[in-house]
Amino acid sequence: MNTLYVEPFSGLSGDMFLGALAGLTDSYVDLVDLPGKMHLPDGKIVVHEVNKNGILCKHVKVIDLNEAKSEHAHSHDGHHHDHGDDAHSHSYEASDHHHPHRAHRHLSDILHLIEHAHIPAGAKAIATEIFQLIGQAESTIHNIPIEQIHFHEISGVDSLLDIVGCAVLLDKLKISKTFSDPICTGYGMVKTQHGLLPIPAPATAELLKGLPVFKGNEEGERVTPTGAAILRYLRPDFHPPAMTLSKIAYGPGQKDFTGPNVLRLSLVKVQADLKDALHVVETQLDDCPGELLGQHFQEGLIRTGAIDFTLSSVIMKKGRPGFLLSCLTGQDNLDAVCDFILEQTPTVGVRHYPVSRKILSREIITLKGRHGGVSAKKVITPTGNIRIKAEFEGLKKLSIETGIPIVQLKAEYESVEAHTDPATE
Repeated sequence: MNTLYVEPFSGLSGDMFLGALAGLTDSYVDLVDLPGKMHLPDGKIVVHEVNKNGILCKHVKVIDLNEAKSEHAHSHDGHHHDHGDDAHSHSYEASDHHHPHRAHRHLSDILHLIEHAHIPAGAKAIATEIFQLIGQAESTIHNIPIEQIHFHEISGVDSLLDIVGCAVLLDKLKISKTFSDPICTGYGMVKTQHGLLPIPAPATAELLKGLPVFKGNEEGERVTPTGAAILRYLRPDFHPPAMTLSKIAYGPGQKDFTGPNVLRLSLVKVQADLKDALHVVETQLDDCPGELLGQHFQEGLIRTGAIDFTLSSVIMKKGRPGFLLSCLTGQDNLDAVCDFILEQTPTVGVRHYPVSRKILSREIITLKGRHGGVSAKKVITPTGNIRIKAEFEGLKKLSIETGIPIVQLKAEYESVEAHTDPATE
C-alpha cells in the first residue's frame, strides 16, 4: 500500500493526473493500449516530452480520431476552429457545437463501457466511483435525476480515457492514504453553451465543495471537473504531516501560464505513525453556562477520544468573560472530538492544528501497602530518575474503606517503591 501526496499548486485536470500517475508507475507505454481495452477504436494516446518552466516531463495526450478528422476537414475548408486546450473540461456545460462528432452518453452508457473493458476489477470500481461523483455534481446543478443526465464533454473519448487511465494507475499503486495541499482554481470566466460562467465552472465548484481552494494570481481555468472528481475520490487529508518523499512525478497541462502548469504527485512515507499524530482542538466560549462543561460533558469528551483537555477562563472581545476549551487528541479521533464539541456546546466553530510532544517512559505498577494494593504510574526522566504517582481513584477507594485521608495514603504509598509489583490489570 502507498501514501500519495498531491500538490495542485497549478490546478488539476484529468490529463495532468494521468501524466503524473504514469510517471509514478512507469506506465507510459502501457497506456497506449488503453483505447483498445476500452473498445474505443476512435481513441488514441500519444506521449511526448514537454518543458514547463524548466521542468522536463511527459504529457499524455488523448486524441479523439473522429474529432481530429473533423478539424482536418474544417481546416481544408478554411474554417478551422480553435477551441483552446481544455475544451473537453466543461462537462455538462460545454457547448454541443464545439464537438459535433462526440458521443453524448448517459451515465449508464459510460458504466457499461467500463464494465466491459479489459482492465482489472479494481480499476473498474475506481472509474465507476469517479463518474458517479461527476454525475452527482451534475444532478445537483441541473436538478435532474442522475439517471437522466445526458453527458456531453465528459463522455467524450478523451475524458473517458483520462478517467479510466487514472483508475487503472491508481489501482496499480494501491493508494491507502492521500495528502494534498490546497487547490489553485484560477479565476475569471469560461465560455459554455449557457454563456459565460465563473471559474471554477459550476460542476467543478460542486466537486470542490468542502475542499480548501485559492484563486492564484493569474486569470484562467485551472481545475476541470475530471481533475476535481479524481481528487475527491482520493479523499485527501489537507493537513500533511512530516514525511519523506520516495518518488516524484509531474503531470503537465496543455496550457502555459507564468508559473509551471504541472501537477506534482509524490509517493511518500510518513515519518511518524499517523496513529501517534496529535492535534490540539480549541474553541472559545462566551455564551456557555459552566454546568454544560461539567462532569457529563467531560466524560463524553474523553469517551469520544480526547487524550486530555483543559478549561481556562479568558477575557474575549468587548470585555466578555468566557472559557477557552483546549483538547489533545489523536489523528484517528480528530473529527469525532471536533463534532462532539460542536454538538454539545454553543460554539459555531473549532480550530485544530497538529502538535508534537515528547513523553517520558512509563509503566503502570501496583503499590502494595498495609491496606492493600493501589495502581500507580511509574515514569523515568531523561537522566534516569524515577517518579511514582499513585492513581487518585485507587486512593479514594482506600480512603472510603479505611477512613484515612487521601493525602496521608498518598504519602504512605508513594514512599514505598521497594514494595511494588508490575500491575496485573
